[in-house]
Amino acid sequence: MLKFILKRLGISVIILIFATFIIYVLECSLPTSYVERTARELATKPGSTKSAQQWIDELNAQYGMDKGIIPGYITWVGNSIRGNFGDSWNWTVPVTEEFNSTVWYSFVLGLIAFILEIIIAIPLGVAAARKQYSVTDYTVTVISLIGISMPTFFVATLLKLIFSVHLGWFELSGMQGRNYAALSDFGKLMDLANHMVLPVITLVLVSMGSLMRYTRTNMLEVLNADYIRTARAKGLPEGKVIGRHAFRNTLIPLVTVLGSSLPGLFAGALITETLFAIRGIGYASYHSMVNGDIPFTMFYLAFASILTLLGNLVADILYAVVDPRVRVN
Repeated sequence: MLKFILKRLGISVIILIFATFIIYVLECSLPTSYVERTARELATKPGSTKSAQQWIDELNAQYGMDKGIIPGYITWVGNSIRGNFGDSWNWTVPVTEEFNSTVWYSFVLGLIAFILEIIIAIPLGVAAARKQYSVTDYTVTVISLIGISMPTFFVATLLKLIFSVHLGWFELSGMQGRNYAALSDFGKLMDLANHMVLPVITLVLVSMGSLMRYTRTNMLEVLNADYIRTARAKGLPEGKVIGRHAFRNTLIPLVTVLGSSLPGLFAGALITETLFAIRGIGYASYHSMVNGDIPFTMFYLAFASILTLLGNLVADILYAVVDPRVRVN
């Protein structure tokens, strides 16, 4: 297992180098010079002692954009290894400071949605497979297909229209209510939780459909296996057949999917956070990209690449844990 993990880590490092190099090339090849625009904005601020050209030279030197692609990339990697990602042009604070102040909102939002997705989707997928072609199966299939088909912005808009505009149960957007400052610590926590309800429901609705279908498909395949028929022929109770034999083997492909989803908890839900104005990492990255914040955008894309590679590694390790045959091979 250790040899397998070390090998995968080595491959992941090579992939990460290529991925970050592509990100750097794309950011340096933007058709509009965001560096020039940022330099002009900095030069016109009150108290600025530098001209626009001086700011351009300084920013280009800071991020290695004045050295060419390869030397510039090496400069950026060197600074990144030391934890120096520069200052965010859009948020006017160090990139790591903005990241640390936003990522935990995304993590809490994603973790709650992830847990609810598992609690709802997997049992419904198993129930649909157990009662194939029944009312339960058709109902779960319709629900899952609706969830897969509906885009995030439509679900979010529909929820806000029903629960915010018509019923008035939740705020349209934001993370704080009108009387937030006057609340106690517990009241502030409950106010924040109230603002998280609709974003969590949105994430669950748009993501649980695919997990439902995946669970149902794999469960049906397992239920039709010979060893399941043998277990039933021996007179085992249906609960043991499903729980101990069928579902245990269904977990093997499910773990791969769920394991690769775990790092996404830190990546943020860009569309959902932006629609509900939740200041998570997805919201920050969206506005950074729109406003040409190259330092934060490069950091976020590199961070997302690392998460993807870690997700694949975690999925492979979990696969080997639940299926000993993988370790033998």
